[in-house]
Amino acid sequence: METAINVPETKANAKGKAPVVVSSKATVQQPKRGSKKVIAISDFLLRLCAIGAAIGAAVTMGTTDQTLPFVTQFFQFQAQYNDIPAFVFFVIATAIITGYLLLSLPFSIICIIRPYATTPRLLLVIFDTAMMGLTIATASASASIVYLAHNGNPSTNWLAICQQFGDYCQSGSGAVVGSFIAGTILMFIIVLSAFALK
Repeated sequence: METAINVPETKANAKGKAPVVVSSKATVQQPKRGSKKVIAISDFLLRLCAIGAAIGAAVTMGTTDQTLPFVTQFFQFQAQYNDIPAFVFFVIATAIITGYLLLSLPFSIICIIRPYATTPRLLLVIFDTAMMGLTIATASASASIVYLAHNGNPSTNWLAICQQFGDYCQSGSGAVVGSFIAGTILMFIIVLSAFALK
């Protein structure tokens, strides 16, 4: 029969050995700094693209104007963007969106310099979401008017005006497409920001 006796280590034997500490918390491995920096740079470049699309949409809609060639002494047939309230809303809202995107560039640069800063990224996500909603709302409202201008509505006796005002309708359609492109880019920016916050 064998007997085992446990002898605790003395200070002389334990010297140089660190006690083993077991932690119940799981360690979270931080992603590489380079991946967050790539996301931040992509965010900045997408913001520049969204600015281009929004400025293009606002300027195109704001300069939409056509006068029909047959003009009488008393009547002049002219179509402008401010004849339709949905287009006025479109120009004002798209200008606001463009201004926001320009003002968000410094915050995007901060996120490039400090990829682990969460406060500027969180602010950008919140305001990007609001601006994306405004972009889609303005584009949708204007798209319905452009659809009516192209096709009319026989049930309510609304005639299609694009047969007479072709250039006016083409400019309006292009502006609506540009606004939808800006909204789509903002969606991608929001998804990228969500990954950067992870």
